[in-house]
Amino acid sequence: MTALYRLLLRNQATTGRVLALCGLGLVGVLLGVAIGASTAADPLDEGTILISTFGLSLFVPVTSLVLAATVLGEPNEDGTLVYLWLRPIARWRIVAVALASSLTVVVPVAVMPLALAAALTGGGAELVTATVASVALAAVAYTAVFTLLGLRVQRALVWGLAYILVWEGFVARAGSAASQLAIRSHTRSVLTLLADGPERLADVTMATGVTVPLLAAAAAVALTVRRLSTQDVR
Repeated sequence: MTALYRLLLRNQATTGRVLALCGLGLVGVLLGVAIGASTAADPLDEGTILISTFGLSLFVPVTSLVLAATVLGEPNEDGTLVYLWLRPIARWRIVAVALASSLTVVVPVAVMPLALAAALTGGGAELVTATVASVALAAVAYTAVFTLLGLRVQRALVWGLAYILVWEGFVARAGSAASQLAIRSHTRSVLTLLADGPERLADVTMATGVTVPLLAAAAAVALTVRRLSTQDVR
């Protein structure tokens, strides 16, 4: 299993991908500096909005998509997945290793710049703690969902961006019913409630905000295992 973990990690965490994502994270850090230097801004409110709108709405899902959609998606498209499929390894173990390899990169790449950005806004330790917790929760949920997407469809990056930008960016804002199906709505609520940020950003309770993303992740993992077990691999 260690060899499989290293193989999947090496294939998805290419230098170009990691540098590009770190560059995007640097944008968040610079925005945090700008908020911290502004005398007119409320550090807690503006910091919470920054982490919500840039971090949880864009940076974390895009980071998860770029890495998780490729971990099984690329082998599936180029035909090399058959070599994993033919190994005498339980399918759930392959999925678990794929998720672990993705999260090994997604979590630090997403958490570190956003935690630094939160600290630089001057919003206080509670905002930093809330950022770490909500970003880690979002990373787990998005990584599981996009791992399934990468295995299930071709051009997963396009479909994933459509979900991030169209569904979560526009459709989920249209009504409360749609927002309940968006991961972002729940992780944003966790961020806001932990940081004691603007009440308008909290759509659900803390319990719901934590439970729904974890349930989405669990469902995605189960469907990924089922897909890997039943699909015709060539």
